[in-house]
Formats: sequence, C-alpha cells, structure tokens
Amino acid sequence: MSKTLDEKLEELRQRQDRSEEGGGPERRAREHSEGKLSARERLDLLFDEASFNEIDKLVEHDCHNFGIERQRVPGDGVVTGYGQINGRLTYAFAQDFTVFGGSLSRANAAKICKIMDLALKVGAPIVGLNDSGGARIQEGVASLAGYADIFLRNTMASGVVPQISAILGPCAGGAVYSPAITDFILMTERTSYMFVTGPDVIKTVMHEDVSKEQLGGPRTHNAVSGVAHFIAQDDPDCVTLVRELLSFMPQNNREDPPRIESADPADRSDPELDHLVPAESDRPYDIKEVIRRVVDGGYFLEVHEHFAQNLVVGFARLAGASVGIVANQPAVLAGCLDINASVKGARFVRFCDAFNIPLITFEDVPGFLPGTQQEFGGIIRHGAKLLFAFAEATVPKITVITRKAYGGAYCVMSSKHIRTDVNYAYATAEIAVMGPEGAVNIVYRREFEKAEDPERLRREKVDEFRERFANPYVAAELGYIDEVIRPRHTRPKLISALQMLAHKVDSNPAKKHGNIPL
Repeated sequence: MSKTLDEKLEELRQRQDRSEEGGGPERRAREHSEGKLSARERLDLLFDEASFNEIDKLVEHDCHNFGIERQRVPGDGVVTGYGQINGRLTYAFAQDFTVFGGSLSRANAAKICKIMDLALKVGAPIVGLNDSGGARIQEGVASLAGYADIFLRNTMASGVVPQISAILGPCAGGAVYSPAITDFILMTERTSYMFVTGPDVIKTVMHEDVSKEQLGGPRTHNAVSGVAHFIAQDDPDCVTLVRELLSFMPQNNREDPPRIESADPADRSDPELDHLVPAESDRPYDIKEVIRRVVDGGYFLEVHEHFAQNLVVGFARLAGASVGIVANQPAVLAGCLDINASVKGARFVRFCDAFNIPLITFEDVPGFLPGTQQEFGGIIRHGAKLLFAFAEATVPKITVITRKAYGGAYCVMSSKHIRTDVNYAYATAEIAVMGPEGAVNIVYRREFEKAEDPERLRREKVDEFRERFANPYVAAELGYIDEVIRPRHTRPKLISALQMLAHKVDSNPAKKHGNIPL
C-alpha cells in the first residue's frame, strides 16, 4: 500500500544517514525551522518511492578565487537526476540552499544542463526546484555563463517537453529568467519570492520602501503580476501540486496526454445546468460551477486562479481524457476581455496546443473592456495574442456559447471562423455585433430624436432586435453554430465531439514561426 504524504514526511525526519550531506545538519535544521525541506527531502516527495536516480553526486566546483577553493562540497549545491512521477520518467534538479546559499556556479550549471539535455533527447518533462541566492559571486562571469547556458536549454525545450518551476525559496536577479521561460511556476507561502531587483536597490535608486514579500512574494506574482500560476501552502503541498499538474500532460510534444479510467458516465446529463445560466444577460453567475458540473468527477485544476479572474483557464478530464478549458467569467467584469485576461488565455492556449491537449471554450463575453487605461496599455496588441493563439492552434477545439458573444470578442473566443471544429450554443446565447441596447441607440438614433415617446420606442426596438438577432438561431442558420443544445446535455455532447475528433489532423503553412504580436 502506498504511503501517505504525512508518513513520507515522518520517514524523512527520522533518517539519520544524511548528516554529512549538503551543508550539514545545522544548516539543514535552520531550513526546517523556517518551514522548508532540504533539497533531497523535496526530491523524495516529488518522485515515486525509491525511484530517483542521482547524477553527478560527486561534482565539485573548480573556482580558486577569494579562498573558496578550500570550501568544496560534493554536489556543489544542486541535486540532479531522474526518476518516476506517477510511473512516468521525469528529470529534475533541486537547488540546495545549505551549500553556498544554493548559488549557481559553473559546475552547478553544468549539472543542470546535463539533465536538461538528457530530457530533450529522450522526451521527458523537466522539473526545477529553485532555492538559490543567485549567481556565485566568486566565480564572476563563469556563473553568469552558467545561467545563460540554462536559459538556452529552457528555450530549446519550450514546446518540446513540459517544464515546471517550483520556487521554494529566493529567486532573484538573472535567476528569475529560467523559471519565466518554463511553462508553469509554483510558489510557496511565506518562504518564496522572485524579483529582478531587490528592495535595497529599489530603495537606493527609486527611494521606494517595499518588503521582499510585497515586491516579489507569492501573492504579488499570482494576483498582480501574473508571473506565477499557483500558490502552495508549503513545500510538501507544492511538490504534490507539481505531481498533479504533470498528470494532465504528455511526456513530450509527440505524444498524447495520459488517459485514465473514469467512473463518471460519459452520457451523464445534469438537469441543474438548465437553470444555472440566467436568461437575463445582465445577471452574473459563476462559470466554474458550469465547468465542474460538466467535467469528470467535478474536478477542475485551475491555473492562474488569482490573476485576471475575468477569464478562467485550467485542466480537467472528460471520459478520462485530459482537456484544457478556457472560459469567460461573468461574475468578474461581466466576463469582458482585458489586457491581462488576453495574455493569460493566449499563453494557456499555446501550451495546450504545443502538447496535444484539446481545448474546450465556454463563452460568455460582452466584448473587450473599454477605457483609456486599456487602450493606452495596448489592448489591441494584447487582445490579438489570444486571437492569434486560438487561430494557430491545431488541436481539437470545441466551443460552447452559454450566453453573450458580442463583437470582436465573439470572433476571438474560438469561433467557427478561426478553425474551431465544433461550436455549440445554449438557447440563452446572444450572438451579435453588440448588445440590443447599444445597437438600437446607434441604428435608430434619429428616430428616437423625432419620436413623441422615445423611451417606449426604444423598448420596442430593443425587444425587436433581441428577437431578430440576439439569439443563436441566426448563427445556426449560417452554419456558424453546429447545434443549439440543452445545457443538461453539455457533457455527453463534448465527449462525443472529442471522440469524433480523436484522430484530427490539421496544420499551419510551412514557416519558421509566426510573428505573434508580443
């Protein structure tokens, strides 16, 4: 019988044969007192039991500056190797803060690069457990070169094998750019932070007082900057989340995601869905409740939960198959698309497309968020990122319009016109250039000015517009909607469509790469 997380932790605490590893028991005890695990303890929790194989355990640095040659520790501050996660091959490195503060040396970087090269050769995910004070100052440019060597491999591996970064301590200066290139970043409460320039420098140069937590803590990067994708309570929670995240992904871009047995019937309907989406277009509701009622077991692993909450993205399963979900959230900003939501959605769509994960879109969008802040911030350019991502994607794509689909946002949110395979709509769907109120104010403006009772005429025209245009049937007549479905049948319809698209083959024109509007 497999051990629980608590049992594994207790076993790690009781081990006595590691007193000489890393920076020694005193430094390791200091890490424990701060709520952190050691590098090896983290790897023990990450990998399936007794499956981790260490590489380069005896490597030491070769620096002779500032008397550092007298301080040599086997492994030189990073543990690297490979093993099984959920029974599948995975490569990983774990920086050891007890050795030179986990700082990156030439030898240290070479160890990391070696396992990244191996991962690319065999096609397996890479997990980085980051806990480092940065470049090793005593080595000068050699340590900087080590970072650049890692950055290059992060870039070459992007879209080829999944890359996940867990920030389990400090990550500052140039060190932040390796995680930034990877697919997902996880941070832990109270013990992790990321920033390019620290609080002391900011105070000196900009005369701003800010703490490490305010500047680069997990809440800042999950909710404000959008740099990080997940917040974990502590190291064990973070490592468990990494394992869960990997379960939705294939080993590489040539394979399909793993499929699991599902006890949730594929033909299950849910009558509650018939009443979940309000008919009134101005009433909010939680799109996550729709998602949970449709997917296997109601389980939805949300990504970027605290950032740009007007768009929801994440992983789920349908009939045991991994899917990526993108959904407008009517409960936040009425589901409008803005700069942050567009960037968040585009990045997620491109990840799913790179790794053969089908895309399910739940659409309820009144348009792009208006205002000078959005226009000056480049909503045109950023909104185009989401459009580009959906249009470029060649994986199976299915869209369900639950209510509003207005204007350019209708086109962007995986419409039929940008190669979406199957498009459904509920009877509550409103597909139009704009909402009825705004449309009649433009079309009938002169009539309203001349009318004896303009308000009564306006109400009549709004009702007429809604009846003629603000429904899914005009789009269905034109073939832009494949079927108007009852909400209760969403799950079986999606599963049937996914099965039909299982062997879909699509491609883009031959080119080195597109020029997405970055």
